[in-house]
Amino acid sequence: MQEKIIDLRSDTVTKPSQAMRRAMAAAEVGDDVYIEDPTVNHLQARAAEIFGRDAGLFVPSGSMGNLISIMAQATRGQEVICEATGHIYNYEMASMSALGGVLPRVVQAADGIMSWEQIAPAIREKAYYRPQTALVALENTHNMAGGTVYPTRVVREICDRSHDAGLRVHLDGARVFNAATYLGENVAAMTAKFDSVQFCFSKGLGAPVGSMIVGSKDLMDQCRVIRKMLGGGMRQVGILAAAALVALEEGPKRLHVDHENAQVLARGLAQSPGIKINPDKVQTNIVLYDVGDTGLTSTQFLQKLAERRVLGGAVDSRRVRMVTHLDVDCRDVEAAVRIVREVIGAGF
Repeated sequence: MQEKIIDLRSDTVTKPSQAMRRAMAAAEVGDDVYIEDPTVNHLQARAAEIFGRDAGLFVPSGSMGNLISIMAQATRGQEVICEATGHIYNYEMASMSALGGVLPRVVQAADGIMSWEQIAPAIREKAYYRPQTALVALENTHNMAGGTVYPTRVVREICDRSHDAGLRVHLDGARVFNAATYLGENVAAMTAKFDSVQFCFSKGLGAPVGSMIVGSKDLMDQCRVIRKMLGGGMRQVGILAAAALVALEEGPKRLHVDHENAQVLARGLAQSPGIKINPDKVQTNIVLYDVGDTGLTSTQFLQKLAERRVLGGAVDSRRVRMVTHLDVDCRDVEAAVRIVREVIGAGF
């Protein structure tokens, strides 16, 4: 029996490091609603510096960061163009509509990567009886496409053409440091043309809580108001910001390890009977694969893995998602592959 639980459900399951815990214990704090928490202020300034922006805003979650960014740049009755399998459309409780009064207009794109040629036809004509397009939202890396990465030249064209059309562009960059690692590029250069960028501390970077929005000072001032409206104003939150600072400075340095482990996982799964996956399409730390030919549904397959202390997540009745992160190493991934083969081996 596998002794250690190999938790590949998400990179959100990581535990804070000892360095983070020490930073949290020693954090200088103040009331952030009064903009008086020195650790939060430092974190926001440092994030803005890394992304080459005027200002940043610490928020409790990536979903809230995306919603705030949308509400700050699109008004009720307007539309946001986003990819059909994207996180803001599928996994954020329809908040842009329920709370922001904004309608998503979805575009289906191969591997989750939209092009300007796909976006342009989705922009509404200028007519008073039509909802007007206000914003284009991209996701990099794209979660439900298996952690795929936007080429920076594609991003720049989308931003330039959107701006020419009078639209703003938001980046759901929850795992943008993974994208930067894959491309070997700097996040500031990659994201320079976006009007707003949201990224998470609590995924691959390993912090326990929190996300950041960066952009212009005027936009961040507006976002601060909306954060308070949504209940995201926090008090002595420097305790969390201290862990996020460690994650911001140290986390990106080791993301290549997660990518390497994802390749080990993908290539091992590709050699397992009944599993469909193309390892060449695995770019970062997210591995999606089809188990339909094993004779098991994804739920049945995952139940059998869980009995052997390996955890993953179901995408639909056939597909499974596994995510590598700092709390699993190459030996864990190799063990997970071995257990997958043992679980499905009886049927072959």
